[in-house]
Amino acid sequence: MIDWLDWDAATFARAAHERKPVLLSITAAWCLSCIEMDRTTYADPRVDALVRERFVPVRVDGDRRPDINERYNLGGWPTTAFLTPDGDLMTGGTFVSADRMPGVLARVAAAFEDVVATQSERTSGTHHPAETGPQGTESPDPDLLEAAFASFDEAFGGFGGEPKFPHTAPLHLALALFEDTRDERWRAIVERTLDAMADGGLWDRSTGGFHRYAARRDWQLPHREKLLETNAALLRAYASAAGVLGRAIDRDRSAEIAHFITTTLRAEKGGYHGSDADTILFADANAAAARALLATASLLGDSHLGQEALDSFERTIMLCYKPGAGIAHYFDGAARVRGLLADQIETAAALLDAHAITDADPYKMMAEELGHFVVRVMWDAADGGCFDRATAEDDVGLLRLGRTPYIGNAEAASVFSRLNAITHEFDFTPYAAGALDAAKRRVAGQGPLTAHYLLAARQVR
Repeated sequence: MIDWLDWDAATFARAAHERKPVLLSITAAWCLSCIEMDRTTYADPRVDALVRERFVPVRVDGDRRPDINERYNLGGWPTTAFLTPDGDLMTGGTFVSADRMPGVLARVAAAFEDVVATQSERTSGTHHPAETGPQGTESPDPDLLEAAFASFDEAFGGFGGEPKFPHTAPLHLALALFEDTRDERWRAIVERTLDAMADGGLWDRSTGGFHRYAARRDWQLPHREKLLETNAALLRAYASAAGVLGRAIDRDRSAEIAHFITTTLRAEKGGYHGSDADTILFADANAAAARALLATASLLGDSHLGQEALDSFERTIMLCYKPGAGIAHYFDGAARVRGLLADQIETAAALLDAHAITDADPYKMMAEELGHFVVRVMWDAADGGCFDRATAEDDVGLLRLGRTPYIGNAEAASVFSRLNAITHEFDFTPYAAGALDAAKRRVAGQGPLTAHYLLAARQVR
């Protein structure tokens, strides 16, 4: 089997020294196709020999390193990417079968030899590859509300076609609009979607829990993995809908989802595993779970569930927090990967929810500290907005780029605005406005994800 190396500066230095390209494999513990590629392709003796001879192999877990995954993922898991020793992307794709892989490896190795041969002819200076991902423009589509709901599926609920993912931001936006206007259009969108997801194939009727997505538009043929982040997001949507629309069925569904999270995904000492195949505690997903469980406890009047949510959330913070360095991304016996925006913002949002419910000052104080940490180490002083991660001297390849993520900045704008409402010691106003503007610059073409910006704009205004 292939001896996979970690993503770090030493590995890329080795690739440069040996004058070999990097084979980057991005996987996830819950990904069945990743397991199959390991079982077949990477176990093939011809593939193993070619990789050993002509490549430096690197394995990255996309859940553990979302910053790498977001920059190099080529359409799903597994991602099979080929990089230069500088970390620049040469080519790649997703699953490669055992019969095709030897030819792919031979072609990439030959192409890399051409790169090496012409390297001396390149213009000197630092290379800055273009930032990946949708960027939008300074003048996004004028009808953002229409853009957020244009792909609503009247027949089967949800948004988009196949495969179909359970987007929840447009549901929260529709609920807010229904409260504003009492327009039945918004109620219908929410109820149709919630009913279709729960009654269709996305919810596992035998053991509970929502699957990550469905292959078919009608929510059938679900991919069987069940992630904490998916179930937390859906729990919050069902609980919010129950509170606004008053349907008993949504209350019941909220209780069922909460039960799945607090039993199947619960770690022995508290906190929740990243998936039903992954025993790691991820900070951002646990914060999302805390928010959803607290909302559900309030909805159901269940003080035991509320205490469970707070206890598990506090344990995750205890394991991942370091004074002055914020929240680490995950804990698997040690706290690992610090300085990611999503962990700080999700945790701060959950802390603010906990403070709103309990009025306990420690929640407020830590939320403020995380807000200051983001401003200090992730703020883009030149263009405004938050970078998705704090930079480090040994960053390699596309990690050297300052990336200002769309959803991350929309969520940061909301958190900064909420912090302003409870503290008078620091003015987060320019940071809320700057993060919102950074999201606005990238909102064009986001489809149902446009709702993230519109929800943030409602908070910041």
